[in-house]
Amino acid sequence: MSNGANGKEPHMIIENIDLAFGGTKAITDISFTVYKGEICAVIGPNGAGKSSMLNVINGVYIPQKGSITFEGKKFSKMKPHSAAVMGIGRTFQNIALFSGMSVVENIMTGRNLMMKSTWIENALGIGRCKREEIEHREACEEIIEFLGLQSIRKTQVSALSYGLQKRVELGRALAAEPKMLLLDEPIAGMNIDEKLDMACFIQEVNYNRGTTIVLIEHDMGVVMDISDHVVVMDYGAKIGDGTPEEVKNDQKVIDAYLGVSH
Repeated sequence: MSNGANGKEPHMIIENIDLAFGGTKAITDISFTVYKGEICAVIGPNGAGKSSMLNVINGVYIPQKGSITFEGKKFSKMKPHSAAVMGIGRTFQNIALFSGMSVVENIMTGRNLMMKSTWIENALGIGRCKREEIEHREACEEIIEFLGLQSIRKTQVSALSYGLQKRVELGRALAAEPKMLLLDEPIAGMNIDEKLDMACFIQEVNYNRGTTIVLIEHDMGVVMDISDHVVVMDYGAKIGDGTPEEVKNDQKVIDAYLGVSH
């Protein structure tokens, strides 16, 4: 199988990652490359280690072996804060919004790392505080418009449907202006219209903003439609790596996932 590079520049290189919890192996010797500007899908049956892989990439889990090279800098371990500062954004399988806050307030929290004013400036409303607040609100309003959330911008997120909450979580991740976005099952639990909308938003983020995207998804129709590159995992190991067409026709993948009901 080819690696799906198509002459693109590597954005992230994952080399020989091993991750275990006690005596249980979650990831075994996985290596793959994510190329700048692509949509890379990581697929596989439940329990294949996909979410663990994302947790290694953004520093939630520290692997026992291996390294990650992001934009030319090599790391044997990563911290979530460092990953965010370097430009790696993340959404989660289970929505992690502030339920008592409004849509715009949740999206504003995504700007926290970009705020330079001190707590004194914020408390007194002096210095960079007001200028930053205007800049960050403008950026958030642009995201709200992009995601079609204008009519609910002041609504408390706990009052929103699951699909809209997922959209708000995407907005919060975009507010940090990530260079790479990790999406953990972004369309899970949605109805068909919500899935189509979210798939379009993901493609627009990739195409119009130039954001590299790594996503985990079980909906094979969406994966095959929007991905440039697919990595397949099964029982913590990589069993496929290539274009959607190559992966779809690989017998190991068919046996382990696409052609078998799990």
